[in-house]
Amino acid sequence: MSVFTLAQSEREAQLLPRLVELTERHRSGGAAYDNILNAIGHARGRRYDAISDLPWLPVRLFKTQELKSIPDDAVFKVLTSSGTTGDVSRIYLDKDAAAAQTRMLGQTLQTVLGPKRLPMLIVDSTAIIKNRRSFSARGAGVLGMVTFGRDHVWVLDEHDRPDVEAVRGFLAKHGDRPFLIFGFTFMVWLYLYELARDHGLDLSNGVLVHSGGWKKLVDRQVDNAEFRRAFQADTGLTRIHNFYGMVEQIGVVYLEGPDGNSLYCPDFADVVIRDPVTWEPLPPGRPGLVEVVSTLPESYPGHVLLTEDLGVVHGIDDGAWPGKRFSILGRLPRAEARGCSDTFQAAA
Repeated sequence: MSVFTLAQSEREAQLLPRLVELTERHRSGGAAYDNILNAIGHARGRRYDAISDLPWLPVRLFKTQELKSIPDDAVFKVLTSSGTTGDVSRIYLDKDAAAAQTRMLGQTLQTVLGPKRLPMLIVDSTAIIKNRRSFSARGAGVLGMVTFGRDHVWVLDEHDRPDVEAVRGFLAKHGDRPFLIFGFTFMVWLYLYELARDHGLDLSNGVLVHSGGWKKLVDRQVDNAEFRRAFQADTGLTRIHNFYGMVEQIGVVYLEGPDGNSLYCPDFADVVIRDPVTWEPLPPGRPGLVEVVSTLPESYPGHVLLTEDLGVVHGIDDGAWPGKRFSILGRLPRAEARGCSDTFQAAA
């Protein structure tokens, strides 16, 4: 069942009451969040007429404050972000929240993968998931995706070097029918595209899901269009879905549609683009700061977050899927570099 079904008016009508409910729930569950809302003039019981009226938290706040809406003894898992300066976000999940984020991520990906688990090629090394107590954003991303595949083969060996024979063996066994490929964008380009191109590997039956790491491809003059063009021309791969997501709103992925040009919001999420000076919501066509909205965060106040990413909405209810279609344009200048794949150090 697809989770890309709601037109924008339906989305607003369904999400707004739930988001208002979450706002009250989180302020009752955590004094820090309650204090923040009081300080910015959002009293209890305030009326909200639109999603863009709801109070947002800067995503960076999760690096400096302990923000959770559950008691300490209910914490099941703590996820950390991939910040590179030593400061990381900490996201607190109870068992219900952890189960919900896995379930909704699965429903989102089934839109492009289908209901059955596919053989899976992972553009990473097993080293990233060996320490199950260290949930970095990259490791959590890999662990989260592994559950949607079967007969897993890792593109990199234990020394983080491309293993062409492992990939050949996988393709010999599974390459004649649909299979899943997952990895972070820079690693997919460097360790799968170049490997497949140089060794004449056929990826035409693959479905690639990838995210993050675009800034490392700037020097190689590779943008989304070139990424897709090269994979199709040199490997036969055409089913490619970029996605945008973050550990601070775990379980939510804004997925590239079948048109290949835009990201879309699942039915339980939305985006607002804000003017970085006035904070007012901007209309389609005008770039600004990306605010991400989701009804999934129930154990911490992450339901309305202002990111440090720049984006633009291209249109509403006029794309391959309903709702807003948008693009991420890059990081806010001077914002912390925080790419999942950019923490990867290539083996010498």
